[in-house]
Amino acid sequence: MTSYVIEADGGSRGNPGPAGYGAVVMDASDGQVLAEAAEAIGVTTNNVAEYRGLIAGLQAVLRLGGEGAPVAVRMDSKLVIEQMAGRWKIKNEGLRPLAMEAGSLVRRLRVTEWTWIPRERNKHADRLANEAMDAAAKGLTWKAGGTTQPELQEEPPTAGGQPPSARTAAPTTPPAIAQQTDLLDIGAIGTTGTISEISAPTASTAAAQQRTAKAPAKGTGWAPPTRVATSLLLLRHGETALSVERRFSGRGDAELTANGLAQAAAAAERLSREPYRLDVIVSSPLKRARQTAEAVARRTGLDVEVDEDLRELDFGDWEGHTFTEVQRRWPAELSTWLADPETAPPGGESFATVARRVQAAGERLVERYEGKTVLAVSHVTPIKMLLRLALMAPLESLYRMHLDVACLSLIEYYADGPAVVKSFNDTSHLRR
Repeated sequence: MTSYVIEADGGSRGNPGPAGYGAVVMDASDGQVLAEAAEAIGVTTNNVAEYRGLIAGLQAVLRLGGEGAPVAVRMDSKLVIEQMAGRWKIKNEGLRPLAMEAGSLVRRLRVTEWTWIPRERNKHADRLANEAMDAAAKGLTWKAGGTTQPELQEEPPTAGGQPPSARTAAPTTPPAIAQQTDLLDIGAIGTTGTISEISAPTASTAAAQQRTAKAPAKGTGWAPPTRVATSLLLLRHGETALSVERRFSGRGDAELTANGLAQAAAAAERLSREPYRLDVIVSSPLKRARQTAEAVARRTGLDVEVDEDLRELDFGDWEGHTFTEVQRRWPAELSTWLADPETAPPGGESFATVARRVQAAGERLVERYEGKTVLAVSHVTPIKMLLRLALMAPLESLYRMHLDVACLSLIEYYADGPAVVKSFNDTSHLRR
């Protein structure tokens, strides 16, 4: 029987920051490379990326050697090696689901050693991780051989309303971070501000209007310069244990992981400085959103209002399950749910029902806080609903959006009618 060696690594450019992993499987007898795996996994920590590298390596050995294959695991992560060997306790709850996933794979193999190696001996896996992160930074995905291909974008939804990966290599990780793009610069809508005054991503027009209220009006020819914008900043909550495992997370009251708290703090730091000037913070009643909102409140000195209509979709019986588990246990119900926004999960609520309550919440906020900058801290489905309503898009458009944890989006509402999506899935504050 062939014996195998796994060398795995993961890294994060920012910790948390854009992250990726690499894993190489070799024949233990002669060092021949039998398999490589690498992927960019969005914004997360070094330790999460390292665990993901280990999991990818174990999966590759199972494909090569099957159940009971002997394998030696070598990594330059002391933490992962010692935790998997059972010598260190897992204190970070955000890592526990990953350790459990790795453990389930280990039980199907025969691991002969857990060995820490210095980084210079782990160069192959390190190179693969960096290739994946470099490719993601260019909007590409890594594939074996070190080449890249355009990243796939259109995917059907999964847990928490997010789509599973459509890649053929069967990864289950979130896609790399989408680059933030302002769809309409401030000068094109005829406000009294200038482009230079709103240069930061997702900067608020309402805040700019307050700064320039006494400046002489400057029309652009597109429209009168007297429009009043209400700026609605949409912040998705930070990471939870369920989001790490890509499980359906609706009405359950999951808390933020340590990484999620760090993401909330990064968003709070960004929103507490120019050019945002928040006037109001509104949050979903669920704990993961409130923890994120409270981080911003501590930095800005504002209170947090709670709006029940900003809560996540109720996934009913599917709560806490992965997409694959639901697909196995409720195949017919899942197919119907994916095809019809009016259909609810068993014991849950439909996208159409959520659309009605979220639309009501959005209209209340815009009416109540006209001309203000409002931060709404919520979840995947409500944020997607507000964005698709602003774009006058059908409910089916929800299946064509991806939102990362702790991302910012921005909608500007103008007094004479139009709503403009200014920014979408902006995670630049997590890259610092």
